[in-house]
Amino acid sequence: MTPSRHRDAPGLRGPGFRYDGAAMMRRSFELLGLVAGGGGLTLLWSNGSVWGVLGALAGAVVWLSLDNWRARCVLAWLREPSTSRLPAVGSVWGDVVDRCRRALKALNRKARKSNARLQELLAAIQASPNGVVLLGKEGTIEWCNLMAGEHLGFDAKRDLGQRIRNLVRDPAFIAYLNQRDFSQPVEIDGRNARPGHPQRIAIQIFPYAKGRRLLLTRDVTTIELAEAMRRDFVANVSHEIRSPLTVIAGFIETLQTLPLQEAERAHFLELMRQQAQRMQTLVNDLLTLSRLEGSPIPDDSQWIPTTDLLTDVATQAQALADVLHTGQQTLVFQPGPALEVAGAHGELLSAMGNLLTNAVRYTPTQGHIEAGWRRLADDAAEFYVTDTGPGIAPEHLPRLTERFYRVDRSRSRDSGGTGLGLAIVKHVAQRHGGQLLIDSRVGVGSTFRLRLPPARVRMRKQA
Repeated sequence: MTPSRHRDAPGLRGPGFRYDGAAMMRRSFELLGLVAGGGGLTLLWSNGSVWGVLGALAGAVVWLSLDNWRARCVLAWLREPSTSRLPAVGSVWGDVVDRCRRALKALNRKARKSNARLQELLAAIQASPNGVVLLGKEGTIEWCNLMAGEHLGFDAKRDLGQRIRNLVRDPAFIAYLNQRDFSQPVEIDGRNARPGHPQRIAIQIFPYAKGRRLLLTRDVTTIELAEAMRRDFVANVSHEIRSPLTVIAGFIETLQTLPLQEAERAHFLELMRQQAQRMQTLVNDLLTLSRLEGSPIPDDSQWIPTTDLLTDVATQAQALADVLHTGQQTLVFQPGPALEVAGAHGELLSAMGNLLTNAVRYTPTQGHIEAGWRRLADDAAEFYVTDTGPGIAPEHLPRLTERFYRVDRSRSRDSGGTGLGLAIVKHVAQRHGGQLLIDSRVGVGSTFRLRLPPARVRMRKQA
C-alpha cells in the first residue's frame, strides 16, 4: 500500500491516522538489525557462510516472534481499549497504540458532548407542559415523558415496551389509531376527569422514520372551558338585553295604537324607564368587568381609610333599603379599627357596594344586615357583609361568581340584579391580591367577605 493510498483509506483519515514514514523506517531498521546481527554473530562464532545464513534466519524468527507478541498485546488492548492502561510495546505498534489512544479520547469527548446534549434535550421535553410519546412500528412505547403518562394514565417508566392501545382504551382513541388518518387531533377524557371537574386531552400522531410515530398530548380543558364560557356569555348578554327590549317594544306599540288615559300612559312610561335603567345597569357592569380585565394591577401608592369607604357604601345601601323595604330593614355598620387599605378607590367601592346592595335586595323586609371592617390575626383585613336572608344551598356556592349565574333567576330579575355583581367583586379581590369568601346556610343567612392581604393593610396614621 502506497503512502497516498494509506492517507485516503476509509476510516483512517484525519490527523490521528496519517502515514508515518519515520515509524515504518524504524520498523525496517529493527528487522534488518536483528537479521544482520544474528547473521554476523553466527559468522564470527562459526566462521562459515552457511551458519551465517542460519543466524540471519534466526534473527528474523526472533523479530517475527517479538512483532507477533506486540501485535497480540495491541489486539488485546483494542478489544477493551482504555486510555489509562496502555500496552507496553515499542516500534510502530507503540505509535499505533498512541494514535488509537488519541482517537479514542477524541471519540469519548464527542460522545460525552453528544450525551450531554441528549440529556438536555430530554430534560427540556420532560419540562414541557405537553406529553410526548415515541411509538415503535408495532405501537409500543419506546420513550415518553412524565406529562404523557399524567395525561393518558400510564406509568412513564414501568410501561415502556407496552402497546399504547392496551393502556389507553378510550373508544375515540382506538378508532383514531385504526383509521390511520392523523391529520386532525382527537380528544378524550383525561385520567383526572370526574363529574363537575372535566379534563379533556387532545392527542395527535405524526408518523416518522419508517413506521415509527410521534404522539403528542395537550391538556385543552382550559381552552374548552373558556370557549364554553364565551358562548354562555354571549348567550346570556343577548338574553338579558333582549328581555327588557321586548318589554319596551311592547309598551311603545301599546302607546302608539291604543287610546290611553294619562295615568295609564304614565304607568307604562315608568315601566319603560325601569327596563331602560335595567339595560343601563347591565351595560355599566359589563364595562366595569372589561375595564378590570384590561387595566394594570393597582399599586400601593394610594392608601384609603376604610371608614371613608364604609361611609360611602352605607349611604347607598340605606337609600336602596328605604326604597325596596320602606325603611323596615335593619342595617348595622361596624367601622372596626382605624385602618387604611392600598388600592384603587373606585374598584374597592364597587366591590363593597355590590356585596352590600346584594344583601339589601335578597334579605327580607324584616331582615337584619351587618357590614363592616375587621383586622385578622395575620394582619390581613376584610370587609364583611352578614345577612339573615334565605341562604344559599351548598351546590350553588362554587358557581356564584360566574357571570350571569343566578340561584333563582326570576327573583334576581325582580330585585334588579344583573348577575354580574359577584363576578366584579371576585375580579377586584384578585387584582388586589385578595379573595372573596362566601359562607351560607339555607334558612339562616349568608356572609360575604372581601379579604385583602397584609401588604395592603396598615393602621391609620393619627393626625
